[in-house]
Amino acid sequence: MTTEFRVDPPTAADERVLLQGFLDYHRGTLLWKVSGLTGEQLVQRTVDPSSMSLIGLVRHLSEVEKYWFHRALAGHDSPPKYWTAEHPDGDFDLADPAQAEQDVEDFREIIKTSDTLAADHSLDDTFIRPGYDEPYSVRYLYIHMIEEYSRHNGHADLLRERLDGATGE
Repeated sequence: MTTEFRVDPPTAADERVLLQGFLDYHRGTLLWKVSGLTGEQLVQRTVDPSSMSLIGLVRHLSEVEKYWFHRALAGHDSPPKYWTAEHPDGDFDLADPAQAEQDVEDFREIIKTSDTLAADHSLDDTFIRPGYDEPYSVRYLYIHMIEEYSRHNGHADLLRERLDGATGE
């Protein structure tokens, strides 16, 4: 595995640059974990009884990005792509090895759009999540996304190690 996808966050910068740096670092870590694998490897569930796979994590985090940045922050109509009421875990359960490379490319595009949408807001700006009444700040959004990626990158470490023995730092 190569770390070309991941850049260390700055150690001294203003708050926005630090938050963006850590979010980018964790996004890059996920891309690192899925690099160099075949579609068949990416959909493989390696930790029974969990339904998680590496591409499932990519698809899940694509949906998380879309929900928080696209739907909640920007108010866009951005329905889920990978799950439905009939298949609430479709991001994991309906993964297709032939579609895995496209799923990764879609993830990259979603991230770009998320960053563009966030750039229009200060950290103190607030928004209302669909179905909730209380306001959330953009600062909260960044911290939540960093936490979300951190947790799932831990899963990705285990899944990747079970696939081919590759481990992180």
